Amino acid sequence: MTDTLLPAPKPADAPPERRGGVAAVGLVLGGALSVQFGSAVAALLFPRTGVAGAVTLRLTISAVLLLVVCRPRLRGHDRSAWLAAGAFGLALAGMNSLFYQAIERIPLGPAVTLEVLGPLALSVFSARRLASWGWAGLALAGVALLGQGGFDRLDPVGVAFAFGAGAMWAAYIVLSARVGSRFPGADGLALALTLAALVTLPLGIVDGGAVLLDPTILALGTALAVLASGLPYTLELLALRRMPTATFAVMMSLGPAIATLAGWLVLRQALTLLECAAIVLVIAASIGAVRVNATAAGRPARR
Repeated sequence: MTDTLLPAPKPADAPPERRGGVAAVGLVLGGALSVQFGSAVAALLFPRTGVAGAVTLRLTISAVLLLVVCRPRLRGHDRSAWLAAGAFGLALAGMNSLFYQAIERIPLGPAVTLEVLGPLALSVFSARRLASWGWAGLALAGVALLGQGGFDRLDPVGVAFAFGAGAMWAAYIVLSARVGSRFPGADGLALALTLAALVTLPLGIVDGGAVLLDPTILALGTALAVLASGLPYTLELLALRRMPTATFAVMMSLGPAIATLAGWLVLRQALTLLECAAIVLVIAASIGAVRVNATAAGRPARR
């Protein structure tokens, strides 16, 4: 997004800026592709590890990798910081567990479409503007259209899990900001991921059992952790250094479309035209809500 208050760049400066913009877009798309195709890999693991086993693999391996990289300090944090990190860890555990339960029951595209309503609702309530409620109405129209294909076809339990994952995603966003202000670097995330892994570990062991230690499963679990956590976090961080965060948020709204593509290519999940139209409406609503928030703030939104 170009700031119209800034002077126009000199012609000699245009090529590097264009290259930087293209690179940033590529980084965001790469991160989004990594997350959604990582979810597709997780769905492939479900028959062997169970849903809880796949969640445990992702969170545990992600936590170990982040602990090795960050080596967070355990001292020097007050009670409020630890409470924030604990709540953040519970939100991570809930978000991943509920979402994976959803994609076991309904296609990946609709699951992400319903999940993204959580952050969208948070955006609408934060902006407190009439235009935001208009975008919320468009999102609800998309959900209604998705229901026209038959929520029973999608499995009502899977739909409920996706809504729950969306609520946890909204909590994740709020708590992420709190943890980021209380811990240096990615220390808070590393500690929260560790708690999330510990919370999900007992059920994951019951669900997956000894198969979780199978070398092939461990390799797939590592790929899942890298695709769904390590790689997208890195690419998003690099992208945010090259583009306004409001533009970044708009591009992240394309998640449902990318999830639909991943579901079709990896899991052979075909959607009806009505379901595709519903996904487009929710994407449009998400983009509109982000733009309203950025305009209300008078500057690109902080992530």
